[in-house]
Amino acid sequence: MADPTGFITVPERELPARRPVPIRLRDWKEVYEPGDAEVLHRQAGRCMDCGVPFCHHGCPLGNLIPEWNDLVWRDNFAEASQRLHATNNFPEFTGRLCPAPCESACVLNINQPAVTIKQVEVSIIDHAFDEGWVKPVEPSRLTGKTVAVVGSGPAGLAAAQQLTRAGHTVAVYERDDRIGGLLRYGIPDFKMEKHHIDRRLLQMEAEGTRFRPGVNIGVDITWSDIYERYDAVVVATGALAPRDLALPGRHLDGIHFAMDYLVPANRRVAGDSVPDAIDVSGKHVIILGGGDTGADCLGTAHRQGAASVTTLAIGRQPAHERTENMPWPTVPNLFEVASAHEEGGERVYTISTVEYLGDDNGKLRALRVAETDFVDGKRIPKAGTEREIPADFVFLALGFTGNDSETISEQSELAFRDDGTLQRDSRYSTNMPGVFVAGDAGRGASLIVWAIAEGRAVAAAVDTYLEGTTLLPSPVLATDKPISL
Repeated sequence: MADPTGFITVPERELPARRPVPIRLRDWKEVYEPGDAEVLHRQAGRCMDCGVPFCHHGCPLGNLIPEWNDLVWRDNFAEASQRLHATNNFPEFTGRLCPAPCESACVLNINQPAVTIKQVEVSIIDHAFDEGWVKPVEPSRLTGKTVAVVGSGPAGLAAAQQLTRAGHTVAVYERDDRIGGLLRYGIPDFKMEKHHIDRRLLQMEAEGTRFRPGVNIGVDITWSDIYERYDAVVVATGALAPRDLALPGRHLDGIHFAMDYLVPANRRVAGDSVPDAIDVSGKHVIILGGGDTGADCLGTAHRQGAASVTTLAIGRQPAHERTENMPWPTVPNLFEVASAHEEGGERVYTISTVEYLGDDNGKLRALRVAETDFVDGKRIPKAGTEREIPADFVFLALGFTGNDSETISEQSELAFRDDGTLQRDSRYSTNMPGVFVAGDAGRGASLIVWAIAEGRAVAAAVDTYLEGTTLLPSPVLATDKPISL
C-alpha cells in the first residue's frame, strides 16, 4: 500500500487552489491552479489500500485506484499511467468532469474526508501526456470487419478506440463540425479546455480510427444505408432531448434551453463566428435547474458579464453532510459549491415557477414565482406567495428526456422505450441484429464515467458478435432487462 500511516498523519483533504475569481472571469481557461507535487504525494499516501476497496464499487469503470495511488506515492508516474489506462480510455476527461462517485465510496470517507482520487487521477494523465508516455496502441492484426459508431461523445469514442485496437476498421460519425459531442460543445472551457480532446483524437487517428465530422446520420446518410454498409453499428447519440417547462408565456423571446445557450457560447470560445449566439452582457439571467448544466450556464453568464444571475430550484437545499437516509458508501445528495457558484450569483431553493411575463413587444421581462409547498409528495406553488423576479433571459437546465433524433424511428425499426431511450438487452444489443446501443442513448442522461464504461463494454459485445469471442474487457452489463429479439 502507500504510506501505511498516511491516513492518520495526514487527516486533511487538500486540493489545488482555484484561480482568483476576478482573474478567471476575464478568460475561459480552466479554474484550477497547477497542483503541488508534495501535496499530491501526501494525498496519494492517505489511501488505505482497504481489504475491500469500496472505491471500486463506486466507479463503474473499476479503476484500480489503490494501485495507482500507491504508485504516485512512490513517484512512479509511468506505471501509474499504465494502471490508469488499463480501465479508463480517457482519464483526462473523467479527472476533470466526473463527480467522483469513487470518493463517496472511499472507506476513509466513513469518518474522514475522502482521498482526493479525482485529483490524483488527472495529475497522472497530465504528467503522462507531458512526458510523452501516451502513445498510439495499434492493433496487431486487422479483422477485415467494419464498424460504424454514430456519435462522438465519451461512449462513442471509448467504443471506437477499443474496437480499433481489436483490429476492426472503425468510422465515427458526428453531426457537428468537430468531434467530441457534449465534451466539445456542451462543456465550457473553464471546466475542460478542448486541447485535451484534440490530443486524444490524435492518438486515436494514429491507431486507425476514422472520424467523419459534419455527417448527420438520417439526413446526409440514411440509417438504412449505415446498417447496410457496416458489419456492425454502435448507436451512441446521447440523450439530448431537453426537458421543457411549458407554462403561460413560454412563447416569449428570451426563454431558451440550456444547450441552445451553451453550444453557441462554446463555439465562440473556439474562435467560430456565431452571429446568433446568445450574449447576456448587462442582462438579468435566471437559470431553472440546480445541476451541472445549470452551473455551466452560470459560469458562462458570469464570463459574458451578466448584470445578475439567479439560479432557482424547486426543491429544498441539500444537506451539507450525510444524513441517515444517505449512508456510506452511497453517493449522497449534498450541497455543492462548484467553481461557478463561488463566482457570484444567487441560489434560491423551494421556488416554483408560475408564469413567464413579457412586455408589449413579446420579450421576456420577468418570471412570476412562488414558494414551493409540499403536499402529498407533490411540489406545488404555495398560494399567496407569488412574486416577480426581473429577467431578460431564462435558461431551462432541467435535464434531458431521451434521444433527440427523429430520423432513427422514421428510418429504422429500432425500438424505443417510453422515456425516449433505445431498447437494448444486457449485452447492449437492440432488436436489430448487429446494431448496438451504448451511453446515454440507451441508459438515459448519466455520468461521463458511465458513458466510458458502457463504451468499453459495448466494444466487447460487438467484438464478440463479429468474431465469436473477445479479449476486450467488459466492465459493466447494461442495466436494462433483456428484450425479446
